[in-house]
Amino acid sequence: MYIGIDLGGTNIAAGLVSENCDILLRKSRPTRPERGAQAIVDDMAEMCGELTGAHGISLKELDWIGVGSPGSVDPLLNQIVFSGNLPFRNTPLGEMLSSRVGSPVYLGNDGNAAALGEVYAGAARDYDSALLVTIGTGIGGGIVIDRRIHTGFNGMAGEIGHMAIVEGGRQCTCGRKGCWEAYASASGLIALTREAMEKDKKSSMWELAGGLDRVDGRTSFDGLRLGDTSARGVVDAFIRYLACGLANIIDILQPAIVCLGGGVAKEGEALLKPLRKLTRTESFDVGDRHCEITAAALGNDAGIIGAAMLGK
Repeated sequence: MYIGIDLGGTNIAAGLVSENCDILLRKSRPTRPERGAQAIVDDMAEMCGELTGAHGISLKELDWIGVGSPGSVDPLLNQIVFSGNLPFRNTPLGEMLSSRVGSPVYLGNDGNAAALGEVYAGAARDYDSALLVTIGTGIGGGIVIDRRIHTGFNGMAGEIGHMAIVEGGRQCTCGRKGCWEAYASASGLIALTREAMEKDKKSSMWELAGGLDRVDGRTSFDGLRLGDTSARGVVDAFIRYLACGLANIIDILQPAIVCLGGGVAKEGEALLKPLRKLTRTESFDVGDRHCEITAAALGNDAGIIGAAMLGK
């Protein structure tokens, strides 16, 4: 029996997870990061007690607790080195939580934990090596090789969104220019959509969105389904950027499967079918075995399940 905690800047989600990766019970509460690290850890410990108590077991009966956190995590030192949205700077969160609950605690990056969740219980459960790409405000990722997270020597591997695909290109929030996430994230898609709308005042995307300030990741795909030429141009450009980055990563890692998560991935085959074709063309993907590209299956559960499996 394990507890997995998906620690976010907005909410803390925790679940009691079985050996078969079933989430038996759940708890959630606002993170309120302005309170500081001690208060957040107190909440996590309290949630763990609530989960075990509701299931009729003690905290000491847990095999371990796993925590997936945004930011740079050092799993060897069991600390969060830096998190932009949380008050953690070289914070020994593993020791802090373990001292409160009396169970071992394992830490990992939230993207890595979600990737592990997909391998153990989701779209990649039949594979030993997988890449999870989360397409949200930015692009996050997790690399799993032989059913273990690849963290690099310092725990920070997998920051795939900050691979440059356009030299001197769009400004990225990380300070660099031309990053993959500046073009192929939901934010990048929104930027492409707004540019196309400004060039084509007759585009149906104006009516769909209701104005430039209301454009979202669905606007261009909705326009595509209506046969809008400008919308098709946006979607085609977005998929080219997405395929460019995917081909680079596939050439380096050759994972058996790539799972796409995040809101944009919900477009299904409208996104996946042309993306598979273009990625296959752009990557060094020869022979009879090819990297599969599919949608992630677990949604928000991936972070909880993957965190619970961090001690494996």
